[in-house]
Amino acid sequence: MDSRVKERFARLWTRYFGGAELPVTFFYSDSASLKAIRPPVRPPEGHHCVISDITRVRRGKSLAFDVDSFGCGGGQRYFGYPSALMPDFEYFLSTGIPGKVEGERYKKSPELVREAVVNMPVFKAPGRFTVFKRWDALGETDQPEVVIFFGPPDVLSGVFTLFNFDEAQSDRVICPFAAGCASIVQYPYLETNSEVPQAVLGMFDVSARPCVPMNVLSFAIPMKRFERMIDNMEESFLTTGSWAKIRRRIGSAQKR
Repeated sequence: MDSRVKERFARLWTRYFGGAELPVTFFYSDSASLKAIRPPVRPPEGHHCVISDITRVRRGKSLAFDVDSFGCGGGQRYFGYPSALMPDFEYFLSTGIPGKVEGERYKKSPELVREAVVNMPVFKAPGRFTVFKRWDALGETDQPEVVIFFGPPDVLSGVFTLFNFDEAQSDRVICPFAAGCASIVQYPYLETNSEVPQAVLGMFDVSARPCVPMNVLSFAIPMKRFERMIDNMEESFLTTGSWAKIRRRIGSAQKR
C-alpha cells in the first residue's frame, strides 16, 4: 500500500468526516501472520457468523481467514472457498420442512430459491487467506482489493455521493439480495474485474443484522475505483456548506 495514498485519505477523512469510523479493507494472500489467522470453528462453538469477526477488524485487529475459519457454509462459500450448499437449502431459505428443517422464510417458495441459486455468482479465492485490515493498519506490502465502509446513513450518504461524483450514470451502486458476507466480499470482489466497477450497498441480511449496530449498513468499493474517490475529495461537495451541516452532525454523534 502506497503510504502517501494511505496517509492522504486518513487526513482527508478526518477533515471531512470527523471522528467517523475508518473503513476496513481486504485482500487475498498465500501468507498471513499466525497471530492474525482466525482459528478453526469447532464444536461446541458451532454456527458462527463471520460478520461478528469483522467487528473486531473494525476495532483495529487484523484478521485472516482460511477455509477452516468459518462456522457457516455460506461464509466459506462467499469468501471464495466453494463448498456444497447444505442439504435442503431451498427449504431452509424458504418454507422449511416440518419436523426436519426450520425455514428462514427469506424467499416465498423452494422453487424461487432453486432459481436464485442458478444465478448465484461463484468464484475461487486466489489465495489461501482472506486478510482483513482496517485502513490505518495497512502496511507497505499490503495490496487491498476492496474498501468497506460500515456506518450510519449520514456517513454513507457522503461515501455514496462521492462515489457518484465523477459518474454520468446514476445506477453504479448495486444492492443485491445476499448474505451479509457476500455483500462485503463476494460481490465487491467480483467487481474488481469489471471494466466499470460498481459499489455494493449491503448488510441487509436479517441473519447478520445482530452482528452490527442497528443504525449501520455497509458500502463496499473496489480499491482501483476508490483511488479515484480520494483524488476527488477536495473538489467535491465535501467542501460545501451543505456537507458542513452533515459533518457537524457526524461529529456530534461520535461524542455521545
